[in-house]
Amino acid sequence: MSGILTPVLIVAVIGLVCAGLLVVASKVFAVEVDERVTKVRECLPGANCGGCGFAGCDDYAANLVEDETLPCTKCAPGGAAAAEAIAAVLGRDAGSVEPQVAQVMCNGTCDKSRTVLEWQGLQSCKGAKGWFSTPNACMFGCIGLGDCVNACEFNAIGVVNGVARVNRDECVACGSCAAVCPQSIIQLVPKKSQVHVLCSSTDKGAVARKNCDNACIGCMKCTKACNFDAITVENNKASIDYSKCKSCGMCVTQCPTGALNTLKEMTTASFAKLKENTDKAIEKKKAAAKAE
Repeated sequence: MSGILTPVLIVAVIGLVCAGLLVVASKVFAVEVDERVTKVRECLPGANCGGCGFAGCDDYAANLVEDETLPCTKCAPGGAAAAEAIAAVLGRDAGSVEPQVAQVMCNGTCDKSRTVLEWQGLQSCKGAKGWFSTPNACMFGCIGLGDCVNACEFNAIGVVNGVARVNRDECVACGSCAAVCPQSIIQLVPKKSQVHVLCSSTDKGAVARKNCDNACIGCMKCTKACNFDAITVENNKASIDYSKCKSCGMCVTQCPTGALNTLKEMTTASFAKLKENTDKAIEKKKAAAKAE
């Protein structure tokens, strides 16, 4: 009997000693955590989208406590409510939060743009760009293979008629789609702004128009029409200063190509309708390409 009890007692004593050592180690090597970090973390939505520029909500919360100059407004999914809650915990000014939304600066749809080849490799914008710059005649437009769709955790973006489109009902402006776009044509813009230049081409007018019917040709008619000095043309492409733009739409009426657009908000219903109607246009374009 003693032959059995002795090993059991030895194991029990070793276990107690190890437990004691672990308790001592946990006290000696403990890292004190500021309780404000936990409280700030509770104010964040937990999306962990990285739109704030940090690894996730935990990382942003820790940095907010450590860095008093870091704005409370960097969480796009949380918006103004999260910023105010964080400011209350830290005793800071919440600052102003202007709602933003992702915008794809391209309108080179299947029926308006030209392609130079049909990409049959990995269905990835980054992959296609790595091999051929882009399958499209326009080197600056949306490749349309959905890297942004895969990156979005909120189901707020989809490829419609060959171009990525944003569902403004669902977009939280986290910036994930913009980060993965190899063409760098997705921007975060003020949600209230309704006028956008949906072209990223810097080709000269004749070349740009040859590649896409909706291309900006740098004609500067929009700059002359704007009464608020909100539009400039540089490198053959118009751009809008959203801090000056009043979304009046006067520039849109003067644009000869349709590169400038006054957009109605892309709601869930209209987004679904566009998705439903686009398949025929894509198949028609593929059939025409094969026939050639």
